[in-house]
Amino acid sequence: MIRKASAGNGSALEWFKSSYSDSSNSSECVEVAAAPGTVHIRDSKNAKGPQLSFAHTAWVSFVTYASER
Repeated sequence: MIRKASAGNGSALEWFKSSYSDSSNSSECVEVAAAPGTVHIRDSKNAKGPQLSFAHTAWVSFVTYASER
């Protein structure tokens, strides 16, 4: 995954989405923003909608697991 800065909603977080999301065939994408001690995730199509937050250790465990699949 290559991180690319996203045009955010003006919040203090700097959101990134995968370069794979630039495909015109892709209708599903999440954006990720790192903050001290927390990783935030949101739907790129609904930037003002709900967000999930995870501890860094939980996010690293998830990414490690997902990349092995």
